[in-house]
Amino acid sequence: MSNSKQSKLLNKKDFIAYFLVAGTGAIVQLVSGSILRNNLNLSYGASVSYGYIISFFVGFTLTKMFAFDARNSNQTRREMVKFMMVAAGSWGVTWFFAVGSLSFVNNLFKDNIVELPIIHKTINANELGCQVVGMGFSFIFNYIMHKTFTFKSTGFYNRLKKFIK
Repeated sequence: MSNSKQSKLLNKKDFIAYFLVAGTGAIVQLVSGSILRNNLNLSYGASVSYGYIISFFVGFTLTKMFAFDARNSNQTRREMVKFMMVAAGSWGVTWFFAVGSLSFVNNLFKDNIVELPIIHKTINANELGCQVVGMGFSFIFNYIMHKTFTFKSTGFYNRLKKFIK
């Protein structure tokens, strides 16, 4: 495959690989956030945030290794700094759309919270659905930023190091 095809934003191979990696991170985020919410009695916003932080570590490793074919780039420190910057923005996108859409849904349906019974537990379908909405917007943001910034040599990291020194 030519370099011009590889660098396209919506390269099919990269997109599918990133979708699978992000799906793994999403599962980690949903499960860890739900466990924290149910067992530590955290607020919805806090459980979204902590679940995101936990999935961050899984996400960097899998994204570097599989999504953008950067496992042999010898740029891990640079990519980690850039990944953390993108992750901070992505957390904001996730939290804003998850919490914002939950507020909208709760105002729309008042106290009619839909709960789905699963193995002696209930899952608040409104919260779950709104977290998936937030994660969907975050997926789009992450894919674009990681493809065009994190795992691409932009010169940003070198300028940042000079600025810090």
